[in-house]
Amino acid sequence: MEITITDIAAQKIAEKKGQQEGFLKLKYDTEGCGCVVSGVTALWLVDRLHEEDRAIETSIGPIYVEKSKEVFLNDNLKIDFSPSTNSFQLKSPGEYLNPRMSFLNKIN
Repeated sequence: MEITITDIAAQKIAEKKGQQEGFLKLKYDTEGCGCVVSGVTALWLVDRLHEEDRAIETSIGPIYVEKSKEVFLNDNLKIDFSPSTNSFQLKSPGEYLNPRMSFLNKIN
């Protein structure tokens, strides 16, 4: 799997992260969706990783993805930021996987 981060997305991630230490995770969240195939992707800032999290190297450092959820993601991903919607976007070469992707700080 390859994840490309656009310059504007890298800038916005740095702004949201600030000086806070943590791990950036591309989370395929299924909570409240009713079915595992109906998940929604989001960027999470977390303070710890789980055994099944796998590091994907990017231009801004590793982004972690749960191995069991990789099946729902494409091999080539791009994380972008849209100023008009003030949200991150997850794209693959042929489609938007999430045109309004959230950034959630999960560090207590």
